[in-house]
Amino acid sequence: MLQPHSFLWHYLWLAPHVLQCVLAAFLWRGGLHRKFPVFFAYLVFTTAKEFTLYAMDIIPSVSSDSFWLAYFIGMVVEESLKLAVIGELFFHLLRSRSAIAKVGRHMISGTGAALVLLATLAAAHTQVGHAPVALAHLSHVLLQSSYIVEAGLALFLFSFAAYYGIAWDHRALGIALGFGVAWCEHLGVFALIASGTLLDKRLDFLNMATYHVCVLVWFYFLLVPEKVATTSAVSLPENNLDIWNRELERLLQQ
Repeated sequence: MLQPHSFLWHYLWLAPHVLQCVLAAFLWRGGLHRKFPVFFAYLVFTTAKEFTLYAMDIIPSVSSDSFWLAYFIGMVVEESLKLAVIGELFFHLLRSRSAIAKVGRHMISGTGAALVLLATLAAAHTQVGHAPVALAHLSHVLLQSSYIVEAGLALFLFSFAAYYGIAWDHRALGIALGFGVAWCEHLGVFALIASGTLLDKRLDFLNMATYHVCVLVWFYFLLVPEKVATTSAVSLPENNLDIWNRELERLLQQ
């Protein structure tokens, strides 16, 4: 519909989402969809979204207006799910400190969603011309804003865990690592395009290939059993997070 593509383009577009479908089936079978419900919803939704967009792209009768409208709506839902996944990862990171985990999850997801919404509203008031061009421009602005927010939140998660010496859950670490790599790479590509340093169709291949790697990272961390290290039982000293969690629980109970 939009333009002819090479075999590699078709493969990189479809293959990661076929793998996502397989991964979602494994998560369902293993019961992990109950541990990571938002991430599971992300896998299912993005798989359905990309298959739909792919079909619209190859069907000649589909107009550009319809394609970009479906692309934009799907992207808004997808970016909202990504922000919710970050909140879910924060909850797992602080699962032993339930009060901080619950409040932090809502704050991270809510703040991120508000920032992306503001970027969307700002772009929506920009005059860009015809509908397909306007939707494409709006999608570009929303994606760029989302990657800035998401990459920053991912960096915050890793920095927070490192600063307080919090051990990651094996599966949560894999989800965060895969997303972190993809978001940082996509953000770098957008920076090159925005600066005018590089504008090449091969950047699309780089984005899709990076996301392919991201899905493979999820496969490894979610399906390969974690190696259990034998450690001596040593009581760790109480830190600020434990104090904050205790006080926050007391305030929430009032």
